[in-house]
Amino acid sequence: MEPYRPTRLRRELEITEVVSVHYFEYSSRYVFEGERHPFWEFLYVDKGEVLVTAGKETRRLRRGDLIFHQPDEFHTVAADGVCAPNLAVISFVCASPSMSFFENKVLRVGEVERELLSRILREARGAFSTPLDDPRTACLTRSETAPFGGEQMIGLLLEELLIGLIRRERSGGRPARLTSPVKRRSSNEVVNRVVSYMEDNVCGSLTFADICRYSAQSATNLKTLFKSVTGLGVMEYYRLLKIERAKRMLREGEGNITQVADRLGYASVHYFSRYFKQATGMTPTEYTLSLQLK
Repeated sequence: MEPYRPTRLRRELEITEVVSVHYFEYSSRYVFEGERHPFWEFLYVDKGEVLVTAGKETRRLRRGDLIFHQPDEFHTVAADGVCAPNLAVISFVCASPSMSFFENKVLRVGEVERELLSRILREARGAFSTPLDDPRTACLTRSETAPFGGEQMIGLLLEELLIGLIRRERSGGRPARLTSPVKRRSSNEVVNRVVSYMEDNVCGSLTFADICRYSAQSATNLKTLFKSVTGLGVMEYYRLLKIERAKRMLREGEGNITQVADRLGYASVHYFSRYFKQATGMTPTEYTLSLQLK
């Protein structure tokens, strides 16, 4: 019998360093005048629309678009003046020749890729203490309480994302949908109807009893079902919807803090500020100032 001969695995794409991991919530008037740097970067539009200039070409990107900037390519980004965008921006070092596939590329992101992006952001929040929304970040700071293997997971997830995109595009495939239990849970009709009802009434003052009556579910059943699908309580989810709407209104200049609190049905600015800080880690005033800095 011949001796075993191990096969060294081919590394078609190898990310050796991560430069920055960002998730930004910008105002509808945001403009970044541009930069160039000697590493790769991609920008994903999670909400809204932006105008991105790469080299000499300017493109309008909408939710679900992912654009790549190759090393030393000058690039800018600006909101369209109408909608406040949310953007994920990740930059990294990868010298693999296969990265040439992404030159001048704008790709659509499906549920599979979106889940990978979400996991990358979660790992980055655990691995680094640097805030993900600080545009002045020049170097990531390692967290003293980072989970085991967090940095390696970021690299692996980035490589999986890039390899998956190359495979999909070369085979002529479309953005993939999740077929896992995650997708089945997200399709739950009762929870979807309840979430839509809360979104339609985000500027009101729904009670848990109101939501139970609408869903035709008992309080116990609705609590159990909603928690199993979303991981949150019904009213906790409703409060977070209100905070997300408040953030959007503040970013888009739809009134001052008092007016936003009133439009969203809060009994007072005090209650609004308390819930806002619990959800975001900053007061509405601090959040508004952070938008001005960005």
